[in-house]
Order: sequence, then C-alpha cells, then structure tokens
Amino acid sequence: MRKYIPFLSSHPVVAVIRLSGVIGGRGPSGLNDESIGPAIEKAFTRGKPVAVALEISSPGGSPVQSSLIGARIRRLSEEKNIPVIAFVEDVAASGGYWLAAAADEIYADPSSVVGSIGVISASFGANELINRYGIERRVYTAGQSKSMLDPFRPEKAEDVERLKTLLNDIHGNFIDHVKERRGAKLPPETDLFTGEIWLAKRATELGLIDGIGHLRPMLKERFGDKVKFVRYGNKKGLLSRFGAQILGNAFDSIEERAAYAQFGL
Repeated sequence: MRKYIPFLSSHPVVAVIRLSGVIGGRGPSGLNDESIGPAIEKAFTRGKPVAVALEISSPGGSPVQSSLIGARIRRLSEEKNIPVIAFVEDVAASGGYWLAAAADEIYADPSSVVGSIGVISASFGANELINRYGIERRVYTAGQSKSMLDPFRPEKAEDVERLKTLLNDIHGNFIDHVKERRGAKLPPETDLFTGEIWLAKRATELGLIDGIGHLRPMLKERFGDKVKFVRYGNKKGLLSRFGAQILGNAFDSIEERAAYAQFGL
C-alpha cells in the first residue's frame, strides 16, 4: 500500500540479474542473449531500480553472445541512467569477464577467479585413427577453404594460419572492450591480455576489478538496510524443475563441467 501514497517514499530497489554458466550454452539454462535478454530488459524497466547488480559465475564461452549480452546491458544502463555493479562468484573468466566489464564497477570474493582475456579454439585430429582401420574420408566442396581444419584430414599450415588470424581479430575485439570499459584503471606497463587468470586481490591491484566484496552487504551499505532486492534470470522448464533430464542436456552439463574444471572449479 505504501507505494501508492505519494508523500511516502518507498524503499530503494536493486534489480539482481544472475549470469551463470557457459556463455552460448544450449538447454534450458543456457546463457545467451536470446534466453537472458528478456530478464535483462525487465530488470532495467520494472520498479525504477536505483541500480542493477550482476551476479556472475561463468568460465566464458561464445564471444558473440558475450558481446550481445554486454551490449544490451550497456544500452539499457545508458538509456535508463541506472548504474550497473557486478559481483563475481566462482569465476569471471574469458567471456565471463567480458560480462563483468559491462558493469560500471566490479567486485569479487577473495577466492574468485578473474581474467583469462584471450581466445581459444580446441579441436582434435583423427586422420591417423581412421587410416589405421581402413576408413576412407570422402568430402566434396565448392570453395577451397570450405573443409578448413577437417579433423579427419591431415592438418594444413595455411588452415592453421587462417584460424590464428580469426582468433587474433576476436582477441583484439576483447581487448578493445576491456580498455574501453576499464580505461585509466588499467596499468599501462602491464600486459593483461595474455589469457592469464588472477584471484580477486591481485585483480584489484591490476585494475581488472574495483575491490573485494559481496552483493548484499555492499549494496545495503550503499543504499541502506531497507533496500529491496528483486531477482531476474532464466526460468527453468517444467521438466528441469522436477529433475528430469534428456540426453542433450546431459551432454551440455558435461561440457559445462569441463569449462569450469580448467579453473579448478
């Protein structure tokens, strides 16, 4: 009833968006612009929040989806004049850090993993295996680069060079984003774009984050004990809520665990 009485001020509201998992992941909990976009839009437009907080725990993933989600957050922040504050949980690495850098401020737990500002492409080569068993690979293409890096054919130097050019271009986009968002906070004499990771204290010293802190106590200190937190995020489907899981989701879970495992999580 309070909010309908004009001469009484309502409590400040902070909208909290959870960004968790492999970016670009499929399945009901996949973190991509299509799935999380509606929640981000609601967070900025419902209830006139004094700030939007991002809860981030992601080892990275698709550079395109990272860019799309980050750009949506920036656009809404500037349109609505609402500050964005990121709080890192387990990890904000690679694309996860891209999302964190979309915020105006970044905080983390002392043991949070931050960084990995780089780009990776991983595959396998099975041409010797299929040759050993007398299997013949038949591929027909129009365009000499159409079968680039086919894992069932011997690796070609020109294909590797072409891939490295693509990776370097994406890396350049990542570096530009971090420099634009963190600006003068980054020490000019330190190369932060090697793919290295750091814990929160060192990340603070390097200007990658603004300090150590947790969401509720920091925002209560900033906006008062009466601040209200309203959460937004992906909604799980009915089957997921009751623990049912199809084969595709099982493979997605394995892929996600592998992504976290590289950071010891």
